[in-house]
Amino acid sequence: MEPNDILRVEQDIIATLKNIYDPEIPVNVYDLGLVYNIDYMPDGTAEIQMTLTAPNCPMADMLVEDVRTQVAKIPGVERVNVALVFDPPWDKDMMSDEAKLELGFM
Repeated sequence: MEPNDILRVEQDIIATLKNIYDPEIPVNVYDLGLVYNIDYMPDGTAEIQMTLTAPNCPMADMLVEDVRTQVAKIPGVERVNVALVFDPPWDKDMMSDEAKLELGFM
């Protein structure tokens, strides 16, 4: 796999994550700052580290499964591993400027 192909798949992963919304907040998981890291390997494995707005989020399983399912649909992605991490803890400063504006924090 060429470096440009890897970059394209990573960009497709980000675009997909921008279409997945936290059910309790009308902003996508990427702009909310819930995605800490994305690694796409040439063997087709996508490794995603993400967090939640709160460790006891009742929608955690649904959100993680939605990320896994949607990213798996991307051409070139064979496997998706989602690791839920809570270090560092999420806070509103991790949101994109667009998300802050949409939620009235700017």
